[in-house]
Amino acid sequence: MKKQSVALCICYFLFAVVSASAGDLDAYLEQKGLVNVAAMDTTIRVDLKYAAPENIMGEAVYEGITGVWLHPDAAEKLLKAQALLKKEYPSYSLLVFDAARPMSVQRKMWNVVRGTDKTNYVSNPAKGGGLHNYGMAVDVTILDGDGKELSMGTGFDFLGKEAHITSEESLVQQQKITRQELENRLLLRRIMRQSGFRTILYEWWHFNACTREEAKRAYPLID
Repeated sequence: MKKQSVALCICYFLFAVVSASAGDLDAYLEQKGLVNVAAMDTTIRVDLKYAAPENIMGEAVYEGITGVWLHPDAAEKLLKAQALLKKEYPSYSLLVFDAARPMSVQRKMWNVVRGTDKTNYVSNPAKGGGLHNYGMAVDVTILDGDGKELSMGTGFDFLGKEAHITSEESLVQQQKITRQELENRLLLRRIMRQSGFRTILYEWWHFNACTREEAKRAYPLID
């Protein structure tokens, strides 16, 4: 297993060095057996936050990625979520912020929050990372019929209690988020849960397709 992991890391390094054109990471993720959900259902919208510098790290860390890459098991669930949303609200669509994430990117993100009170928001790569690193998690919101994001009370990657899903009624009472924003979150969660996804406590936009234990047992880590 260790020899295989080393070999995969070497292959990725050589692949990255040989070609720096757009689509490199797309090709790498496809080689890893992931599928591009946005190509499977073109009504799913894409705004990959880490492919542009406007994110919490202040730099684009996904070079050459354009698709929504997931393990086929997670992809099936996301396709189901889009179908359920469309059935209930035909003009609405899911908007994906992030999906599969190589461990190299996870290490960069961890370095941003390490030693701060924000470590709850980023999986520690020393502990194996998180579900994004297996292609088994997705960050997502909902677009309305005009192509505008439904307001969820905070933006993506907001590192604070207003993004938590644990005390949302209290947030409404404190006027931290509105009642409509809570209803929008509940719609997103209901659609995603009905499709087989799990929530996490600190981010309304993040959904896991399985537990971390299941991922470690059944799915390969993305180097």
